[in-house]
This record gives sequence, C-alpha cells and structure tokens, in this order.
Amino acid sequence: MTEHSPVTQTDAKPVKTMAMPDAQTVTEVTHWTDRLFSFRVTRPASLRFRSGEFVMIGLMGDPDPKTGKQKPLLRAYSIASPSWDEELEFYSIKVPDGPLTSRLQHIQPGDEIILRPKPVGTLVHDALLPGKRIWFFATGTGFAPFASLLRDPQTFEDYDEVIITHTCREVGELEYGRKLIEDIRQDELLNELIGAENLAKLRYYPTTTREESPKMGRITDLMRSGEVYRDLGVEPISPEHDRAMVCGNLAFNLEIKELLESYGLEEGANSDPKHYVVEKAFLD
Repeated sequence: MTEHSPVTQTDAKPVKTMAMPDAQTVTEVTHWTDRLFSFRVTRPASLRFRSGEFVMIGLMGDPDPKTGKQKPLLRAYSIASPSWDEELEFYSIKVPDGPLTSRLQHIQPGDEIILRPKPVGTLVHDALLPGKRIWFFATGTGFAPFASLLRDPQTFEDYDEVIITHTCREVGELEYGRKLIEDIRQDELLNELIGAENLAKLRYYPTTTREESPKMGRITDLMRSGEVYRDLGVEPISPEHDRAMVCGNLAFNLEIKELLESYGLEEGANSDPKHYVVEKAFLD
C-alpha cells in the first residue's frame, strides 16, 4: 500500500553513510503531483508474495548524536506491482515534516532503500469466497494494492466482472490509476498473459470530491443513491454474487464497511474467507 500513514517533504537527501540492511536499488521514480509519487526498485530473488500484500520499506535515519548509530525508518507499503513482476513498484503520498517521506520523495534511480521481505496483508484472493463480480474500492494512495491485483491473471480467472472505483479530491490525483488502467488495456504482455477477452471484464470508475470532473462525489454517496449502479449498468451489490476489497483512509474504510454489511456482505480474513476484506494497516 503506500505509505498511508503520514510521512514527508524536505530538501533532505537519502542518508547513505552506512550500509543498509536488505537494500534494494531504485530503478525509476515518477512524480504525479506535488503530493504523490511512485517508484520502482529491484526485487530480491528470494521474495515471494501474493498480489495485494504489503511489505515494510524505508531508509536509514540520521545518526544518533550520542551513539553515532543509525536506525531504519520503516513504514508499511503495498506492493503495487503484480506478483510476477521482476521489480517492485510502490505508490506514495508526500507528507510535510514526516520522518520518512520527507526523504523518500527525493530518491532517484541508483539510490537505495530498505526492504524487509516479509509480505503480509488482507487484500488477497485467498480471503474471499468465490463470486461472480469483484469490486475494488480505493481512495487516494489506497489504489496501490489494486494496481497489483489488476495485473494478476487470477483476478480475471476468478471473476466475470472486475470493477475498480477510485475517489480523490482532485483530478491530478487520479492520474496514476488512470494511466495504469490505460496501460493494462494496451500492454501486449498483459494481453498475452491475462487475455484480451478477460481484460474486457475490467470497469474503471474514477470520481473527485473537490475539483470538477466528469463524475463527482464520494463513492459511498453514489452507492447509496444508486448512481454508480446506473452509470455502470449493473445490479446493486449482493452477497450472492459480489465480493469486495477496500483500501483508503480510516473514515472511508469504516463507512464503506458499514455500507457493504448493509448489503448483507460479511468481512473475511485469510483464515476465514467471506464476502469482503478491508486493509487495516494504513491511514491515508
């Protein structure tokens, strides 16, 4: 997931005065807005993960004034790349004065980050019962785990329809997701890996809450009014056919959890698969 908990922006450079444990090399950085960026790093040969899981990543902190020792600054980030990718991708917010992203946002190709290769998380297929339609509900950088799942063949093998909703304040904050959806539909490798007929199952529903856009409103309001179902031409959510995954800010997670349960859906887990799951590890 991305660093959904607050952390950073300053002119500080990544500290590299001491060898970092579990270091991985940055290969690509993209700044989408003044608040959002994504980056790719090398992948440890031994790392195995399920699409939708997260790992701890970060940088070494400043040396302790008394001991001179550095401690790692680590935060939980969803892996935005699919499990088959040779590299790892992450999508992050920039939070002023935070201990990590104030440094992390300045990384460049060739720099190193720390990666603790112990993936975990609830946004995985194993935590859901079989269904016909899957909904991915995201706000902000909560899109990250779905960027992974949307490029995983299993997503399209398991469901007849895949719907991703993404709600942000401004249009620019939708760009990472918009381009990813566009790339998924046009990418030759994904069309070969997943199949063009399967990719046709994908529906994308972006909304904004502040800046004017083709579709405005909080996704929860649009669900209550029925507008999202009319726009997509689909039946309302039901426990018989629908499954859902949720990743966003705490208020959104709680609200949509209540809404999904009003439809009759039950929350699942890795050890107890049900109708929907919510990632609790992050705050937008």
